[in-house]
Amino acid sequence: MSHWLSKRASLTPNRMAITFQESTWTFSELLETTTLIAKKIQSLSLTNEPVALLIRNTAKGIVLIHALQQLGLSAVMLNPRLRSNEWEFQLKDSSAQLLIVDDQFEEVIREFEDKLSVLSIAQVEQLDSSNEPLIEHERDVCSIMYTSGTTGQPKGVLQSYENHFASAVGSALNVGLNVEDTWLCAVPLFHISGYSILMRSVIYGNGVRLYEKFDEEVVHQDLVEGRATMISVVSTMLTRLLNIRGDACYHERFRCMLLGGGPAASHVVEECFEAGIPVFQTYGMTETSSQFATLAPEDSGRKIGSSGKPLFMNDIQILNSHHERCESNISGEIVVQGPNVTCGYINRREANRDAFKNGWFYTGDIGYLDEEGFLYVLDRRSDLIISGGENIYPAEIESVLTSHHAILEAAVVGKKDDQWGEVPVAFAVQQAGETLAENDLIAYCKEQLASYKVPVCVYFIEQLPRNASNKLLRRELKQKVAEQYEDH
Repeated sequence: MSHWLSKRASLTPNRMAITFQESTWTFSELLETTTLIAKKIQSLSLTNEPVALLIRNTAKGIVLIHALQQLGLSAVMLNPRLRSNEWEFQLKDSSAQLLIVDDQFEEVIREFEDKLSVLSIAQVEQLDSSNEPLIEHERDVCSIMYTSGTTGQPKGVLQSYENHFASAVGSALNVGLNVEDTWLCAVPLFHISGYSILMRSVIYGNGVRLYEKFDEEVVHQDLVEGRATMISVVSTMLTRLLNIRGDACYHERFRCMLLGGGPAASHVVEECFEAGIPVFQTYGMTETSSQFATLAPEDSGRKIGSSGKPLFMNDIQILNSHHERCESNISGEIVVQGPNVTCGYINRREANRDAFKNGWFYTGDIGYLDEEGFLYVLDRRSDLIISGGENIYPAEIESVLTSHHAILEAAVVGKKDDQWGEVPVAFAVQQAGETLAENDLIAYCKEQLASYKVPVCVYFIEQLPRNASNKLLRRELKQKVAEQYEDH
């Protein structure tokens, strides 16, 4: 398979590829810049081992990603919010031969220069270009992304070119393809949600409007004024957009808001539907190279809360603890199969053995399929609370908590209990200017939840802990409960 950006530039050279800040690049201009950087990297006489990138959401970051693809070198995408020891583990685990860092992270060079080759983007730009024709290394793995590591060390997910291509095709067959689409990218490039937007851009021939970080005021204005037709968000981003939207309507060009990153509160999705916001709930993960199931537009009104059906080339089963298929509306583990599913984790024989069985990938997520085959994601299996033999899904309680007008965000975790084994406790972030008593919020929950699902206590905090991809770090809350709140 030829270099995707090169192929796209030959097909539609003058289409807009990237807009960042005040600058715009066509596909031919992006290829020209990418080729120059690729020749400079080639001058380093690298082997087939991966190259790690520690980058921000910038145009230079995009160029580096395409340059490594042009050379056929796998890219290890590092999370800038991690600490040095976490980067060091991932660099060693992936056998990275070179680390290229954003100029803003120059202090990292001093930390790692005695462990491997490290260059800033500015130093790469100052390299002499190779005089030899570009040599594409024969590598099937396009990218390596490490999971957040909820238990033990994080695992490096191997993502092939086939995985990314299948993901892009499956998405297009679901939400449609328009040559005038522009994808607003305010999610991190080092995360699968941002990286997959870049892959779709060169495969579809669509433009990307890139933002260094998510600013709801700026994004809101761009959606109102029609500067983008599509956007990928997680629930926290959507909530922030809804909080400032008021009576404003998004531009008629805006046609798709892909909502992923975990189960969304049903009242949030309902608010979008009532406001005419084209939100598409999706289910996917790093291991599936982004989307795996997405709710089709014609079903968005009648299947609120569902993540839809598996994309065209994909299949989903729900299995019980005995690996038997569950009947409709019976919850179990979500098990998936398709060409966008990773071939495995790097250097993790035991994890691969546990995750892959008979050609199916066991996600660790809990959900069910209704009688029409629509997927409903309940929670992570590791987040499940079992109280007195009853299964409690935190997402269900969080949906009720955030439906209260005074609550902006909420998270629920289990607390050890001598009588019930575990009981739910909640952490809540209040809306600006609101003051709500703990007893009042618990009383509100009692009106809508079975008694065993009602949080035994609520802790009001300023913000929930999240990683750079805006995923809730539930393990930090569990640790707080265990260490600080055990005697509440």
